[in-house]
Order: sequence, then C-alpha cells, then structure tokens
Amino acid sequence: MKIVLATSNPHKLQEIKDIAKDINFELALVGKGFDPEETGSTFKENSYIKAYEAAKLTGKIALADDSGLCINALGGAPGIFSSRYAPTPEKKIEKVLLNLDGESDRSAFFECNMTLVNPDGKVLFSSTGRIDGVISKEPYGTNGFGYDPIFFVPSLNKTMAEMSEEEKNTHSHRAKALMPMLEYISKNITD
Repeated sequence: MKIVLATSNPHKLQEIKDIAKDINFELALVGKGFDPEETGSTFKENSYIKAYEAAKLTGKIALADDSGLCINALGGAPGIFSSRYAPTPEKKIEKVLLNLDGESDRSAFFECNMTLVNPDGKVLFSSTGRIDGVISKEPYGTNGFGYDPIFFVPSLNKTMAEMSEEEKNTHSHRAKALMPMLEYISKNITD
C-alpha cells in the first residue's frame, strides 16, 4: 500500500523512513512544488491542511506533519512560524539568541503534529510528539538542521545537533509523533 507524504522535501521523507525502518507500506512524496498555504493557527491545523491537500491531489491517503520550536519566554515563538522566522538557518539561530539575550528562562520545546487523512478529508488518525529542553547560549554540534545546535536536552546532556541520527530518531518530537502513527497505520490501513 502507498501512503503519500505531504511534502516535497526528500530530507523529511528520509528521516521518517529512518525512524520507521520496519514499515509495511510504501511512503512517497507528493511531488515537486507541493507547498500549500499554511493558514492554521496551530501545528495540528497546518498538518491537516497539508495532508488534505496532498490527499485531494493524489487520490490517496496522505500523511503530513507540522512542527516547530516553542520558546516559553518568547510567548511560544517562533512556533508555527519556525521555518519562516528568518531567511537562513544561521539567521534563525541568531534571531532566537538575540531575542533571549539577558533572559533567565530559556526553557523551550519542539512539537510535532502528524495527521493521516483520506481523500475525502476525513482525519483517520492524529498524533503529537514533544521534546523539552532549553536554549543554549551558543550553538553546539554539527548534526541535524534548523534549531538543533541551540536546543539542549538536559536528560541527554547534549544539543539535538550533538546527537547521533539513531539518538535523534529515538528522542525527537517527530519520532514521538510518528511511533503511534505507524502503529495505527499497521493495524488499520490495508490495501
């Protein structure tokens, strides 16, 4: 069975495939240029928008995720605007660190919402994953992408960018949202 992943980003497809090594279905990208307008006010709403657009476009069940960094001292920013917070990964990190300059509360979390939708727009399953941490005062590590170099996870004593792929694929917000999704798909979705 084929499920469409509502993204044109091959990196996201690979990350999900790495986490879901033993899946019993095929995941495929929607195609180049897929970029629906994310007009929702939550990760869950934006995840649904992307999944439904992909399902309508392909006529297949679609899986989408929406995720971002939420910093408590910044009122949850960058939140749903994480990918559009600044033009480059370096500028995003620079902006976060500048906005937190002198702030004692550096607590933050990454959240990911995943939604599985059929071509009629019905939500078949939705799941949310979260990982808590703090924003470091400077970047550490070279793995990962986005805000990973400044997101420090106290329980692991390292930033997301210092984690191996295996560690990240076990502890990340995306992994925590994906595991119940995969369980649902394997038990409930058949050809």
